Amino acid sequence: MNRIMGAVIFLILAPLLGGLIAGIDRKITARMQGRVGPPILQPFYDVGKLFEKEKVVVTTAQNFYILAYLIFIALSGALFFAGGDLLLIIFAFTLAHVFLVLGAYAAHSPYSHIGAERELIQVMAYEPVIILTAVGFYMVTGSFYVVDMATTTIPVILYLPGVFLGLAAILTLKLRKSPFDISTSHHAHQEIVKGVTTEFSGSTLGQIEIAHWYENIFLLGIVYLFFAWNPVIGIIAVAVTYAAEIFVDNVTARVRWQAALKSGWLAAALGIANLAILSYMVYGGA
Repeated sequence: MNRIMGAVIFLILAPLLGGLIAGIDRKITARMQGRVGPPILQPFYDVGKLFEKEKVVVTTAQNFYILAYLIFIALSGALFFAGGDLLLIIFAFTLAHVFLVLGAYAAHSPYSHIGAERELIQVMAYEPVIILTAVGFYMVTGSFYVVDMATTTIPVILYLPGVFLGLAAILTLKLRKSPFDISTSHHAHQEIVKGVTTEFSGSTLGQIEIAHWYENIFLLGIVYLFFAWNPVIGIIAVAVTYAAEIFVDNVTARVRWQAALKSGWLAAALGIANLAILSYMVYGGA
């Protein structure tokens, strides 16, 4: 019953919290740039306007792919906060982005296709790190289930500092922030217009924005697991990590896709080195 409640609470509150975080993000970014910035609730106003607009699509297949994207992003987060199997959650999370890519490919636009290709590059960059994170948690807690990771008394961060740094690096990519906002961005500075979301508008684009809010809460939930032995420290760590991502976003310029891909693999190498050292410490004397 508690697991079901966790999933239901996530499905209801994650869009609200995700939209609020997006508003705070934009406000802090504006202050860093010497601007007043929009109201904190502006993301909700923007999405509301999107759902009021007429639905215009290049091909009806786009609607199906984006709906599937939203459903699987929400499903992965619901399974996570229900304490489910992290490997299954990662599978659903990856499948969601495959649907987003298919939606972009369904449109007959070169900008959309370039964005889709770069989204696939992002998947290749971050997927190894997320899988290594799951393996690291298993090595420390002895379980792939999130409920066991969230209730452990072991300070996981002390055993997986390299994995955490690797995750923080690809988190910049997943939050679509500079320097790794190569497929699309929450800023209007893309040379490929809006990349993977170029051909989406109206309620379809609104669904993508809501999916991003779900996704951000899910990703921050993974960050929390590293500090789950102490909930207060965990919440502080999540806030500090997100603040660091905002800072990096505002002081760096976007890199080429080749650099983003290499950075993801370097993050994976850092995680592998961490797991290798941990494995030696645990099994080296056996």
